[in-house]
Amino acid sequence: MSYRLQYAPSRTRRARCPARCRATFDTGVRRPAADPYGQGSTPVKADADRREASVSEVVVRFYISASVLMVSVVRVVHV
Repeated sequence: MSYRLQYAPSRTRRARCPARCRATFDTGVRRPAADPYGQGSTPVKADADRREASVSEVVVRFYISASVLMVSVVRVVHV
């Protein structure tokens, strides 16, 4: 079962990454969409549906909406 992936305002931040990084990120971000509670993601504070994961050279923060099978990317930080 795969979750739908959506971007909040972080889409513009993603666009600022170099093209090589963006391509790797686009491939890598499918991992949390396939298994948002696994794939090396960790909960942020006490909320299990608010997660962070390292994808390529980028740290991604996302929320999981299990009832509608959606992962919402809310922060993208290029490292």
